[in-house]
Amino acid sequence: MLLTADGLTKRFAPGDAPAVQDVDLGIEEGEIFAVLGPSGCGKTTTLRLLAGFERPDAGTVRLDGRTLSGNGCFVPPEERGLGFVFQNYALFPHLSVLENAAFGLEGEPDAETRAREALEKAGLGGLEDRRPHALSGGQQQRVALARALAQRPPVVLLDEPFSGLDALLRQETRDRVRRRFKENGTTALLVTHDQQEALSFADRVAVMKGGRIEQVGTPEEVYDRPRTLFVAQFLGRTNLLFSEAEGREAETPLGRLPLSRAAQGRVLLSLRPEHLTLEAAGQDVEVPSQVVGRAFKGHDITYRVAHADGAEYLVHTPSRVTFAEGDRVRIRPQAPAVVLERSDEPPAPA
Repeated sequence: MLLTADGLTKRFAPGDAPAVQDVDLGIEEGEIFAVLGPSGCGKTTTLRLLAGFERPDAGTVRLDGRTLSGNGCFVPPEERGLGFVFQNYALFPHLSVLENAAFGLEGEPDAETRAREALEKAGLGGLEDRRPHALSGGQQQRVALARALAQRPPVVLLDEPFSGLDALLRQETRDRVRRRFKENGTTALLVTHDQQEALSFADRVAVMKGGRIEQVGTPEEVYDRPRTLFVAQFLGRTNLLFSEAEGREAETPLGRLPLSRAAQGRVLLSLRPEHLTLEAAGQDVEVPSQVVGRAFKGHDITYRVAHADGAEYLVHTPSRVTFAEGDRVRIRPQAPAVVLERSDEPPAPA
C-alpha cells in the first residue's frame, strides 16, 4: 500500500465523541479511492489527518513506508509531499492561470515547465495568461488540480472538489479528471457525500458513518452487496425484508430466495429495486400483487407494488416492461438477497 492509516482517531475536545475513530485505510499506487459519507461523518477530518492539517489523538499515517503521524512522530503538511485540492479551489485572483499552477514551486528551476505540463494534462493548454475570474467553474477546478499535480506528489487528496459545479458540468469535469488520473497513473483520494460521484469516479470506496468505516470495496461490491443497513440505504433505494434463513436460502414474502451468504435464523435482507422484475399474474396466483404507482423515466420505469403481505416494494425495470396502475402482477427476484448485519435501527420504508 502506498498510503495507509491504522487506528486513526481524533477528538476535537475532551469528552466529545470522536470525529474519527479507529479508521483503517490502505490505498494502492495508481488507485483512485473515495471516502463516502453524509455530512458530519468524519470524512473531511480523515482527509485533514492524512494531509497533516490535524494531529491525530491515536493511530498512524504512513506514506510508502515512511511514518507521517504516530509513534511520537508528526510531519507537518508542507513536508509530506502530498497534493491537496480544496473544495473552494483556493485560487489567487490576482495571478494568472500559469502563476496559480506554479504556486508552491518557487525556487524550482523547472517550475514553469512543470506548471505548463500540468495545465496541458488538465486540458487547459492555451489558457495560461487568463485570470481565474475569466474561467468557468470547471476550468477553475482543473487549475487547482494542475497546481497540485505540478508538484508531482505521490498522492493527491481531493476535498469534495466538484461540489460547487452544476450537475452537467460536475459530471463532465469529474469524467475528464478521472481520465487524466488514469492516463498519468495518479494515486488519488477523494472525499465526497455524493453517492453517484464516488461510485463512478473511484476504483474502491470506503463508506463512513459516525466517524467509523462501515465497509470498503469496489463500487460494485458496496452497492450490490452492502454489509450493513446503513450502507444499503445510503447508497440507494432498497427493499428490506425480515426473513428466516437456513444456510444459503431464506423463506421470504417473495418466496424462497437464494442468499448472498450463509445465515441461520431471523435475518434482515436487502433487494435493490433493479434486482426485481414484474410479470403478469396468472390464474395460478391466489393473491397477486398490484401496481399502485409508476414513474416512467425514459430508459426505465420504477414501480410501486403492493404485495399480499401488506408491504410495498420498489421494482425497477427496463422501459419495455410495461404495466399500468391497478395491474395484477407477480414480483420475481433476479439476484440473491443480501444478508445485512443485524442492527437495532428500524428499517426505513423503501
